[in-house]
Amino acid sequence: MSAVDLVLTGALLLMALGLSSILFAARPMGSTIVYASAGVLSALVALVGLATLVAGAGAGMNVGASTLWLPIGLPWIGAHFRVDALAAFFVIVVGFGSSIISFYSIGYGRHEHEPWRVLPFYPSFIGAMLLVVIADDAFSFLLSWEVMSLLSWALVLTHHRESAVRSSGLVYLIMAAFGTMSLILAFGLLAGPLGAYDFQSMRASGQTPLVGSVVVILMLLGAGSKAGIVPLHIWLPLAHPAAPSHVSAMMSGIMTKVAIYGFIRVTFDLLGGTSWWMSEIVLAVGAVTAVMGVLYALMQHDLKRLLAYHTVENIGIIFIGLGLAMAFRHYDMNAAAALAMVAALFHIFNHSVFKNLLFLGAGAVQTATGSRDMEKMGGLIHRMPVTSLLFLVASVAISALPPFNGFVSEWLTFQAILLSPDLPDWGLKILTPGVGGMLALAAALAAACFVKVYGVVFLGRARSEVAKTAREVDRWSLATMSVLALVCLLAGVFPGVIIDTLSPVSHALVQATMPVQSADPWMTITPVASGRSSYNGVLVLLFVTMSGFFAAWVIHRFASRSLRRAPAWDCGFELDDPSTQYGAASFAQPIRRTFGTKIFSARESVTMPPPGSTAPAKFSVSLRDPVWDGFFARVSGAVTWLADKANRLQFLTIRQYLSVVFAALVLLLLVLTLWK
Repeated sequence: MSAVDLVLTGALLLMALGLSSILFAARPMGSTIVYASAGVLSALVALVGLATLVAGAGAGMNVGASTLWLPIGLPWIGAHFRVDALAAFFVIVVGFGSSIISFYSIGYGRHEHEPWRVLPFYPSFIGAMLLVVIADDAFSFLLSWEVMSLLSWALVLTHHRESAVRSSGLVYLIMAAFGTMSLILAFGLLAGPLGAYDFQSMRASGQTPLVGSVVVILMLLGAGSKAGIVPLHIWLPLAHPAAPSHVSAMMSGIMTKVAIYGFIRVTFDLLGGTSWWMSEIVLAVGAVTAVMGVLYALMQHDLKRLLAYHTVENIGIIFIGLGLAMAFRHYDMNAAAALAMVAALFHIFNHSVFKNLLFLGAGAVQTATGSRDMEKMGGLIHRMPVTSLLFLVASVAISALPPFNGFVSEWLTFQAILLSPDLPDWGLKILTPGVGGMLALAAALAAACFVKVYGVVFLGRARSEVAKTAREVDRWSLATMSVLALVCLLAGVFPGVIIDTLSPVSHALVQATMPVQSADPWMTITPVASGRSSYNGVLVLLFVTMSGFFAAWVIHRFASRSLRRAPAWDCGFELDDPSTQYGAASFAQPIRRTFGTKIFSARESVTMPPPGSTAPAKFSVSLRDPVWDGFFARVSGAVTWLADKANRLQFLTIRQYLSVVFAALVLLLLVLTLWK
């Protein structure tokens, strides 16, 4: 069987597993059977994608596209499926991430009170994402995309009895419909007047610069809304906290990458080339998304909501890489285009790994404490030592600190930015350094944010009774999170292996590859030239390890050997109250005052009781969402106003209805006359 046959079979088996789970979802072992089966099928599919890429890397970047045609779908074209280098990479992302999350869910799913609301949709959701990746015509792509959206919407509504969950589901459904509408328009333009909806015909059609630019903008709206670019990100911080944690990991770590796949497929494959100024738009959107995402995250106290905003930030980093690749490719700077594309692809893989680990860690914390509010946590490092260590690995990785994987892909993105002075366009010469500065700001703020998260959640003293009585989670959850932590380390220490594996994808998209990294000694990577810059993950790991052991040896050798325990410093007040320690709000206060005053209209108010009163003083912070209040709330108000006005049409007389129909007919005839 060919690669496309195997992936399609796996996707259909996953969807069949979802349908069959209706029969035994409520049984004691039902969730274990479904999650284990989904994990095995997803792992097998990921191996197919990996074998395809490795074979291409070993055959001079030649990944022969495996195609399949089925007599279903649109009558005149049927259904086309294809596995090429790009599809193979995203099959790995979907399959590997889904496999790990599924095995984690064997333990986590036991805490779900109504598993029949999750099990029928969960494996089918994985299958739908795989179908999106291998679809090779517009109808199959859009149908799979819509099925993926509806299944994820059903998973978001798992706890539908809560009003906040229902509101989140409504916003998500509206944004999903908007995204699909944009994709339909984009594929309609690509198909042209002849209706050539298969991707091969779209590649051969050749679009004018104007049509190509409109298609890219529509893809930014359609795929970008699903990925979470600003200002189309509003569904992420609502849907992720509402969904179960393993579903949140699936949506944040995997589904958003499927959306980016759609953008890459159209922009770099079906269009073949774009105008130079489109790269400026993508770069600007990516930079704004990265900075706004991390600023939103810093203001949050809900752990899963904070992680959702960090997904927005990392989506922005990926789009910065894609925008650079578009600019370099337009000006035939092939080596630089390959570097930018590999940086974006590498960060897609990295984000799918460490963000899955973060959401699974958040699920473990929520299972142990029953809360997502960081102000009710604290001291969990003593009660959940393994989870705290694994969450620390993910926090370091997402903060882009070596020797973990997040550092490598962001470092590659910076290396691509440093090549921007060679671009001939002055707009890009000016814009790209600014984007680099915003990327550096986002990286620094991300590190500050996760210092806050880890310090408030795992360090210090417990802030509530549930934090004091928390217990470590099950072995299934710990084992799967350990695998993700190990991948974070290995991808950061041996990045050359992944870069070389991504070469067939880069070659297919920008007709160039980075230099072969496995040929360098000591596993060093040199993205441009050895005299310009290089990175060695092995040496960094050795340095960090040896420095840590040496510091520990010095401390234990020359410090006192006696063990002393004492209460934490209480500033001279004998008050053993956990509220006296730093919390999430107090940690973020300096950053909130610096950035939030202008961007989020942050206001702090202190209410002091009158003299002689025993009432407590109160401190409160108010924030406004500039995107929601400035755009979506106004759009919602305008729609409501129009609906109220249009409601009068229900109470017209027969004569008035006939007059409206006649006026509409005259208007249509007038439009047709002017069109001709």
